Amino acid sequence: DHSSSLSQFLRVTKQYLPHLARLCLISTFLEDGIRMWFQWNEQRDYIEATWNCGYFLATCFVLLNLIGQLGGCVLILSRNFVQYACFGLFGIIALQTVAYSILWDLKFLMRNLALGGGLLLLLAESRSEGKSMFAGVPSMGESSPKQYMQLGGRVLLVLMFMTLLHFDSSFFSILQNMVGTALIILVAIGFKTKLAALTLVVWLLAINFYFNAFWTIPAYKPMHDFLKYDFFQTTSVIGGLLLVVALGPGGVSMDEKKKEW
Repeated sequence: DHSSSLSQFLRVTKQYLPHLARLCLISTFLEDGIRMWFQWNEQRDYIEATWNCGYFLATCFVLLNLIGQLGGCVLILSRNFVQYACFGLFGIIALQTVAYSILWDLKFLMRNLALGGGLLLLLAESRSEGKSMFAGVPSMGESSPKQYMQLGGRVLLVLMFMTLLHFDSSFFSILQNMVGTALIILVAIGFKTKLAALTLVVWLLAINFYFNAFWTIPAYKPMHDFLKYDFFQTTSVIGGLLLVVALGPGGVSMDEKKKEW
């Protein structure tokens, strides 16, 4: 029986899964923060040239990105001040969206929204650990802010997933898109959520290591950066899905409604 072997898997991995999920989810921020460190001058010159804001402000921007992202990641992984860290990373997403003129680039905008979805799931998770942000607010039955955060996070994961689709007409791409889309819809509506999310994780892992193997391409080639970017983005989606596996779909989902029927 699928569900019993799944629940057994979840019992065994219960301690590790959320940590792994969080690491994957924030890997995009981690990678970007490290990139800021290694491409310090290029990033600063780019911001200075784009915004004519002078050397000092451009340096501040890169520094803020570097410290904000790496600091936020450390806090989230060490489970300290998780909510503040999430809000900080939300701020950095917003800042980058403006600074790199991402507002006009649909794919990047969707990716940033989706990263926000991952952060929403992290927030929902940190709230479910009992340290409520809305302490003292009477909760309306079960549909607390946390559950809408989980729903919002799942819906934004769909957006994140959409940015991974490959729109070309090869048979494998079409198959990949169809299988992936079917599974992500199950995750979004919360039907057989854990099984669908876990299947999608395995599927995406395989695709990620096969198609986005950036380490096989020399670093000076532009393709290296493209693949690296896609690799970490896919890893973040995997992290979000693992968090869904670890947390369950929350109250606003078909799995929960089935119990009521």
